[in-house]
Amino acid sequence: MTQGVKKLSIALLVLAVLAGCTSMHRAPVDDGSKTASPYPPLPKDCTQTWTVKRGDTLIGIALNTGADYRDIAAINQLADINKIQLDRTLCVRRNAQKTKKASVDSKQADKSEPPLKDSSKATAVKPVEELPSTTAATSAAMADGIKFAWPAKGKVVATFNEASNKGINIAGKMGEPVDAAADGKVVYAGSGLRGYGNLVIVKHDGNYLTAYAHNSKILVKEGETVKRGQRIADMGDSDADSVMLHFEVRRQGKPVDPLKFMSQRGT
Repeated sequence: MTQGVKKLSIALLVLAVLAGCTSMHRAPVDDGSKTASPYPPLPKDCTQTWTVKRGDTLIGIALNTGADYRDIAAINQLADINKIQLDRTLCVRRNAQKTKKASVDSKQADKSEPPLKDSSKATAVKPVEELPSTTAATSAAMADGIKFAWPAKGKVVATFNEASNKGINIAGKMGEPVDAAADGKVVYAGSGLRGYGNLVIVKHDGNYLTAYAHNSKILVKEGETVKRGQRIADMGDSDADSVMLHFEVRRQGKPVDPLKFMSQRGT
């Protein structure tokens, strides 16, 4: 082999190697399929979100954010309310929907009872992670001047404690009346939240929910409008060690001490 042919052969070999290297290291085309979220995008007018943690249920998220679980399901296009993906960020409240619901609730309020003051116009709804503490929520509720009726007769056997009891427990007898503490709309009636048994949740305006747990029988349906003092359930011991009513008041999902917003009485 002549010297010229040898040099040409080496040059061709180097070019082949370089071409192979270039092909091996060429950046792949990014069509976005690996990074695109499998979930529908959050609405642009979403004002409150919740990132799903282990053990969360849609009913629990609704209670903790002051929202209606059916609204959350609709906003996030959930096909099955019993299946929510871990670490998924859900929109739990949006401006247009909040305004619409506040208007509907206002029209349903009982003219004979002083309506609960809606302070949502003064303070914009913040993301869940930035909502005020329970202490701040209690102060805001006191400033609102809200009042609730006693939901059941009987002795208070456990008072409010932010760490261990997010409401009060009222002892009683099986089948005794459980009454709505204020006018509102039933947003949940069922047994889908662990630790609460047969549960009724009533929404009173844009800010407030009341929860009635451990009932033996539920007497109202979701979507039903109820009046202050209306019997909504029978007292029981579902998911509890004894017959009692566990009663909660929540402002924008934050539990507040119910005793601060009810008149004093004996038993």
